[in-house]
Amino acid sequence: MSDTRDLCPRPTHLPRQPQAGSRPAIELAVVYPAASPAEADARLGGLEPGYVYQRDAHPNADDLARRCGELHQAERTAITSCGMSALALATLALLRTGDHVIVSSLMYGKNIALLTSEAERLGIRSTVVDTTDLAATAGALEPGTRLLVCETISNPLMRVANLPELASLATKQGAALLVDNTFASPIVCRPLEWGADLVMESMTKIMNGHSDAMLGMLAGSAKHWERIHRTLTTWGLAAAPFDCWLVDRGLGTLHLRVVTASRTAETLARRLADCHSISAVHYPGLPSHPDHELANGLFAKESSRALFGHMLAFELRGGLGAAERLISRLQHIHFCPSLGELATTLSHPASTSHRGLTPAARKALGIGDGLIRLSVGLESPEFLENELFSALRTLDAE
Repeated sequence: MSDTRDLCPRPTHLPRQPQAGSRPAIELAVVYPAASPAEADARLGGLEPGYVYQRDAHPNADDLARRCGELHQAERTAITSCGMSALALATLALLRTGDHVIVSSLMYGKNIALLTSEAERLGIRSTVVDTTDLAATAGALEPGTRLLVCETISNPLMRVANLPELASLATKQGAALLVDNTFASPIVCRPLEWGADLVMESMTKIMNGHSDAMLGMLAGSAKHWERIHRTLTTWGLAAAPFDCWLVDRGLGTLHLRVVTASRTAETLARRLADCHSISAVHYPGLPSHPDHELANGLFAKESSRALFGHMLAFELRGGLGAAERLISRLQHIHFCPSLGELATTLSHPASTSHRGLTPAARKALGIGDGLIRLSVGLESPEFLENELFSALRTLDAE
């Protein structure tokens, strides 16, 4: 009788099938045997196809990177464990002690913290500036500037970056332009086509769309890639196979979801602009938005009409009290400090994404205590209008 101690640990493999399945498999292996040290060395050096260790590369990450690279028309793509690790990857790979980075003041709060206080611990200097002010951005450039970072659509006030002009400013200074494209997705905008050197996505959000995987992406030109790949593996920023598989699944419906949610968001933004209890609506699809014409030129068209994204924000006249009452009265739109899910959710930036700022700093950025950020999902416009306006009418009546 065979010894179970010898049988149980030994790896087994599914029999080879005459055809592949209709969906890619999940390859959970951490290590891949090699026939010799020379073969392992050649794989790790990229001289031969194959894998050695999951942190360095694995099939599900490579497959997802290929698809994301096609979406963004990028020469190279890296998949990371989350959106923040994609930003950390760019920072660690491209900057060193003494370098200078320009950071958009309009970005997600954690992005700003990473590029300022955290980066400063490594001797990297930073200047925070409103990157929609091109003169101020140009004035912040200096000989040591190596990176300029902004968001395509800013979080949470939906300002739109003038990507061609920012790319021109960065290039003249010998710096790289890195664009966080999370609010837009490659369906709405492809920053590399407008001159950006690198683009990142928090694929946890609408690129996955199902709120069940955490992943990031960094893509761009090949000239940065030796450093980026080395940093990815050395700092352990790689993504797990199952999350890659889940996001790969989400990409199958990305175009349909973004177009549907964007059209609904535009409908809601127009209706909310006429609501008495709301003092301002922030959505680039509104003609009143300061960047409407810029967005109309930069963003992709669907049926000859620009897509302006699935994110919008609005300011309640009653401040924090009104925001709390609205949130408590909504039955089907949940308070959820994330975005890009199948269902519509809302967030309160002052207490979530930008809670680390002082009240004065939030006020300077235009983030009031009554600001609500809405991530529009796949429900019908009629359902969402009824849900929102039923609750808003109770505020009007007070």
